[in-house]
Amino acid sequence: QVRLVESGGGLVQPGGSLRLSCAASGFPFSSYGLRWYRQAPGKERELVAGITRPPGGTTYADSVKGRFTISRDNAKNQVYLQMNSLKPEDTAVYYCNARSPFGHEHWGQGTQVTVSS
Repeated sequence: QVRLVESGGGLVQPGGSLRLSCAASGFPFSSYGLRWYRQAPGKERELVAGITRPPGGTTYADSVKGRFTISRDNAKNQVYLQMNSLKPEDTAVYYCNARSPFGHEHWGQGTQVTVSS
């Protein structure tokens, strides 16, 4: 059974940090590209960051460059999103996504991140 389970969301003040984790099971994790998306209320889901299968090249949305870092641990079947200098506009539900080279996709259920004073 394929599973992607996000954790680490919560309420944080502007300027603070959070680290999201996504635990994967049921598919060949190291063969998949991994992405974090987010969806704010009333907005479309947007790509935040991505990391390829090894060698693990990364890409970021312009809005998070320099503040967010995506990483993966293939031994633990986990992908992470370190979020620093958080802003109120980063408030959203954050989703983990895994995509195979053949286009098969899996999604997590999402974790809420709220940035507010």
